[in-house]
Amino acid sequence: MARRILSRFALAPAAAVAALIGFAAAPAQAAIWSSSDQWGNYTTSDGYTLYNNIWGSGAGSQTIWANSSSNWGVWANHPDTGGIKSYPNAKKVVGKSITSLASLTSSYNVTVPSTGDYNTSYDIWDTDYDYEVMLWVNYNGDVGALGTSQGTVTLGGHTWTVYKGDNGSNQVFSFLRTSDSSSGTVNILPILKWIKDTKGWWGNETIGDVQFGYEITSSPGGLDFTTNGFSVSSS
Repeated sequence: MARRILSRFALAPAAAVAALIGFAAAPAQAAIWSSSDQWGNYTTSDGYTLYNNIWGSGAGSQTIWANSSSNWGVWANHPDTGGIKSYPNAKKVVGKSITSLASLTSSYNVTVPSTGDYNTSYDIWDTDYDYEVMLWVNYNGDVGALGTSQGTVTLGGHTWTVYKGDNGSNQVFSFLRTSDSSSGTVNILPILKWIKDTKGWWGNETIGDVQFGYEITSSPGGLDFTTNGFSVSSS
């Protein structure tokens, strides 16, 4: 996870990424943007950033494509070995403290493979990247959360098993949905307030990135991950 943080600051300009466009794994109708570059990224007209983000060691090939912030996907062919290889994602920057937020919600709709080792998750960061909140909405294969279990809690419209850990660079709070979901809405703000007010694990942090994507450990032979819908709303 630490390497994923560092990679965020290696974003290439959109113009440079455009030169790296490839359509080998794009959908049947060619997407408006596609990249197989390790750090390929693209900013949509509504202010979201798509990021290929192949950050782990031993990775194979991966191509991200997008028609919009709410219609994008990934073809990934990572070997059947341990360790996270990538976290292709779309993100929206919030830039507000927890107490100044009146609401923070997100909706998702995905189509994911029945094989491979991965999770579909939100990755939410404070602006200093000291804290990471992961919300796993579905997961498959040999994957697990960092840290130790803190029990089960119902928040934001879902029931989660909570884990608390540290990857050496930042604190990680992981919420694993107790049953897989391919679509839904998450009320994120009560989760952030629970971490702050009920558990006291952080203070009044300013929320930066709200990312959503696929944390892929292995996808041998090539697997498709498709985001059919995604949005973040805050006030």
